[in-house]
Amino acid sequence: MKGIKQPSLLDLGEPEIDLDFPGIVRIDLGEGAWVEHLPNWLKGHQDLFETLRETTGWRRQERQMYDQVIEVPRLIAKLPDDGSGDPLVDAMGESLSKRYGVKFDSIMLAYYRDGNDSVAWHGDKLKHKVDAHVATVSTGSPRGFRIRLLSGGPSRDFSLGWGDLLVMGGTCQKTCEHTIPKLSNAEPRISIIFRHHYQLLL
Repeated sequence: MKGIKQPSLLDLGEPEIDLDFPGIVRIDLGEGAWVEHLPNWLKGHQDLFETLRETTGWRRQERQMYDQVIEVPRLIAKLPDDGSGDPLVDAMGESLSKRYGVKFDSIMLAYYRDGNDSVAWHGDKLKHKVDAHVATVSTGSPRGFRIRLLSGGPSRDFSLGWGDLLVMGGTCQKTCEHTIPKLSNAEPRISIIFRHHYQLLL
């Protein structure tokens, strides 16, 4: 796991994003899968975290696990169905759509209340798995994020929070799985997850 980041003045102030994505790094995972990572893309993330936490109608999520349905230990929501969100969330979706050439028309929120909230190893269930993009902006305190190839090998580990952007692309949703493990003494985190259903006609 990468070292724990320390808070900075970037966490405070008016929330904003940089439309030029300066410093973003692409990491090749193999088998056509890749991720792009940009720390602190969202400046002043704490205000947006508080807005989303207070204005969203959070609900529990269930997942099929073998022959039973279990409750996933986190809360989720969909925008705009479960909350008004924030204009900056829409701006992030538009900016990401332009960069990756797909229309991010689905916005989900995941609220990790403490270190007991987590998600087991899984792959997102998407229609277009071969070339799907999933972009996540993390607000609040950082949590570990691990991704690995289904064919085996070590995981690639990130510490995501404080406005970080992570985009999974290429064959990620077909050839990889990811997890957010439990973490003792973790503070709350809300991830903003952008997905798309159709390719843009460019």
